[in-house]
Amino acid sequence: MLPFSKEQFLAVFATYNLSIWPAQIVAYVVGLGLVVLLLWPSTRSGRLIAAGLALMWLWTGVAYHGAFFSTINTAAFGFGGLFVTESALLAYFGVVRSDLRFAPPVDALGWLGATFVAYSAILYPLLGMWSGHAYPEMPMFGITPCPVALFSFGMLLLTTSRVSVWLLIVPLVWSLIGGSAAFALSIVQDWFLLFSGIIVVPLILLRDRRGTSHGTV
Repeated sequence: MLPFSKEQFLAVFATYNLSIWPAQIVAYVVGLGLVVLLLWPSTRSGRLIAAGLALMWLWTGVAYHGAFFSTINTAAFGFGGLFVTESALLAYFGVVRSDLRFAPPVDALGWLGATFVAYSAILYPLLGMWSGHAYPEMPMFGITPCPVALFSFGMLLLTTSRVSVWLLIVPLVWSLIGGSAAFALSIVQDWFLLFSGIIVVPLILLRDRRGTSHGTV
């Protein structure tokens, strides 16, 4: 049983969204910028995309989990620590070491990644509104946990390089935690999250084990 009600959960989103405005717009601008970097890659695209993803995880861990969600669930401090850890891992592997490279979708895994990206940014909020969770009582792209995890899964599927297993652990863990809570709270747009990790992580690991990264033949 969850230590809070659905009404309390949605009220946190309402308070959070109203308090951080216009961060929602900034998040979409950042997300659009990452997609542009993906479609028209350069020598710095990998680092910039990793930095953008790291920023989303850091913001969500500190601002959402630490400052707001913790008011109704003390476990949020632990969740926030996981998100900050993922941010640090993305910064290390993607920015410092420059191990992540991305490319537009050209194969099945790439198009699956593009589907995740589109779902997190476009279909996710529309499904939320359809199910009765209108703004501000709704998770928003780039600044709340479940959309950030879904977007990250999509971008990692669009890599043309091997993905460190360390980068997959936190998103997988959160897909199980957040997805399970979504079913308990009837947050329809998050139901997909529960299955996302157990679908995406094995696909990436199998691809990398075979040595056939997205975009290669």
